[in-house]
Amino acid sequence: MGEPNEVAFRLTRRHRSVPRARATLHAVLGDWALSQTTRDEAELVLSELVTNALRVRVPGDRQVGVRIVRVPEEPLIRLEVSDAGAGRPEIQHPGEEETGGRGLMLVEALSHRWGVKERACGIGKTVWAELKAQAVVPEPTPPAEVPAAMVLPGHSVRVWGRWLTALGVRGDLDADGVLHVVIDLNDGPALRVHSREPLIVRKAGAPVLPRATETAPG
Repeated sequence: MGEPNEVAFRLTRRHRSVPRARATLHAVLGDWALSQTTRDEAELVLSELVTNALRVRVPGDRQVGVRIVRVPEEPLIRLEVSDAGAGRPEIQHPGEEETGGRGLMLVEALSHRWGVKERACGIGKTVWAELKAQAVVPEPTPPAEVPAAMVLPGHSVRVWGRWLTALGVRGDLDADGVLHVVIDLNDGPALRVHSREPLIVRKAGAPVLPRATETAPG
C-alpha cells in the first residue's frame, strides 16, 4: 500500500493547539518528502488559519478540525481548518503602527489560492488554502574511491576517461588463487581488475543502460 494522501485531526480550543498543528504538519510533509521551503510556508499558513479559528466565538467544547491533503497530480498541498463559527473571514488592511490583522494577508501571499466554504453539516465554515508542493531533490552522491570488490550493479564507474554503468559484477580466481573482479559495462569490453584495485565510483550516477550489442550488417 502507498502512503496516505490525507491526514485529518481535531484540536481543542487552547493556545497550545497551534504548535501542535504545526508539529503534525511538519511530520506529515516530511513523510511526503516535500522540500523545507514547502514545509516552512505551509506551517506559517496553517498557524494563521488555526489561530483565526481559535478566536471564533463558539462554545468552549467545540473543537477545530484540520485536514491536510496531498494532490500529487498538481502537485499541491491543501490545508483545511474548520470551526463552528458564523461569518466569513476577510483580509484586513491594518495601518503601519498596528501589530495585528495581517494573518490572511500572509495566507494570500504564500498560497497558490485560498477560500472559504460552508461545512457539509451546515454549521460553521472551512477555510482552505492550497500551496505549491516542491519535492526534495536528492543531492547526487559525490565520486568516491573504493576497492573494485565493492562495486555493485548500477554504480557508475570512471574507466578509460569516462563514466560507464556497471551492469554486472562477478569474482574470478586466477591460476594462483588471486581474486579478481570482472565488471560488465554498458559500453565496451568488461573490466577485469584485482579485487583491491581502487576505482572511482559514483553511486547516484547515470541510469543503468542496456549493454550495446553488435548486429551483423544486412
